[in-house]
Amino acid sequence: MPAILFGSISTLVDTSELQREAFNEAFSRHGLDWHWDREDYLAMLESNGGAQRIAEHAAATGETVDADAVHATKSEVFREKLRESGGTPRPGVRETIKAAHGRGVTVGLVTTTSRDNVDAVLDALGPDVTRTDFALLIDRAVVSAPKPDPAAYTHAIAALGETADSVVAIEDNVGGVASANGAGVRVVAFPNANTAGHDFSQATERVESLDDGALLAGVTR
Repeated sequence: MPAILFGSISTLVDTSELQREAFNEAFSRHGLDWHWDREDYLAMLESNGGAQRIAEHAAATGETVDADAVHATKSEVFREKLRESGGTPRPGVRETIKAAHGRGVTVGLVTTTSRDNVDAVLDALGPDVTRTDFALLIDRAVVSAPKPDPAAYTHAIAALGETADSVVAIEDNVGGVASANGAGVRVVAFPNANTAGHDFSQATERVESLDDGALLAGVTR
């Protein structure tokens, strides 16, 4: 059975600015005189890994920081903010999932964030998008190697009993595109508000809204 694999929580709901706000709140809670404005953050999103971004910023400023602890606080703040604000599926997400189910196409979520973050996003999106919509959920507990390593996709393909050419990935950042490419998977770039200016030339195509007809044709023809 062919499959569509959403590659991050921000392919479902645009959480990018919420994530930036959570970083800044976490810095405050840890007594750090840091503030990442949007311009700073856009550049940081060229790479994957929040704890890594914190560690790199600390090194650049000459400070000693427990990056993992700060990142854990950031994730807690992110989930708090998401519960307060709720979430709306990005354009075409709900329609694509519904159409895939109707045509016997498997839908999965392949991310290397934590399961707690995945659960928070799906709670916020319900009932439009729920856990039962996904036959496969890959998170950081399942695959330890973060994107752009292809491990998450190679694991997903094997778990589904598929071949790479029967799968299409949807990614909102260049690290995710590289991960899918490394696994030999066709990848549709679906940038979020903060990655829209990035170079997605390595994706098979780029879209601003998901077209369920085109996506399904790509995995069922």
